[in-house]
Amino acid sequence: MEIYYFSGTGNSLYVAKELQKRVPETDLIPVVSLLEKDIIETNAETVGFVFPIHRMTIPIPVKKFLKKLNLKSASYIFAVATGAGTQHVAFVEIDNILKKQGKILNSCFSINMACNDPRDKDWHPVTKEMIENIESEVRIRLNSIRKIIVNKENSREEYSELTPAGYLLEHSLRLGLAYSEHRGTEDYFYSDSKCTGCGICEKVCLSGKIKMIDKKPVWQRGINCYLCYACLNYCPVHSIQIKSRIYLKSYTEENERYCHPYATADDIAEQKSNSYKQGEMA
Repeated sequence: MEIYYFSGTGNSLYVAKELQKRVPETDLIPVVSLLEKDIIETNAETVGFVFPIHRMTIPIPVKKFLKKLNLKSASYIFAVATGAGTQHVAFVEIDNILKKQGKILNSCFSINMACNDPRDKDWHPVTKEMIENIESEVRIRLNSIRKIIVNKENSREEYSELTPAGYLLEHSLRLGLAYSEHRGTEDYFYSDSKCTGCGICEKVCLSGKIKMIDKKPVWQRGINCYLCYACLNYCPVHSIQIKSRIYLKSYTEENERYCHPYATADDIAEQKSNSYKQGEMA
């Protein structure tokens, strides 16, 4: 079995690792490491995707990856989406892509985890106790998912229709995501005076958009941003911020940050290498 994963701040990486523990002979493959290929081949009979929900759908790199992936060998396909409990159309989006190869998701699952977006005024970092409770629930959930996957059962219980208002919001967010990917993010993030020039933001930037120039991060034009928030959340001094807009104030200057406690900056950055090592997460 092969599991392809994408993770900005560690939630999806944690889930992918936990699934690997439960299913023997599973290879974990980072999506980002394969995006330079024109065609992505797999010989696996069971193929899974693990990723976070971005603006109610699949992340930009996951969508690009799926369009390149040849699934001829796959007889069972599943997806696991991590998120903060909001509605999404990720599985519908994946099905629409897979249908071009005559495939469809056999199973799909949503897993609730901590939110990594500290823009909102009412956002609060999770406590150690909250993380332990979340992880306990996740492990129980993954035990159930493991049985379904191993037995190659069809399970679409996680799919639910969006309300009309939800579809309108999803469409608006999709347009915003496309704009942000290509043009908006040069002025979306910035680093404040706390920046020490450590370069961690460049290290964890999965799209390669950030480049350190004169010991300051620069979000380069012409390189698409994945909006994974790794730079924002892994900055050790909370220097990276999201700019406020006239229509939307950002509270990142006041709020704390979140990354999964078992996912280091090295774990995130390692996704850019095609020499990713299997085994336990540091």
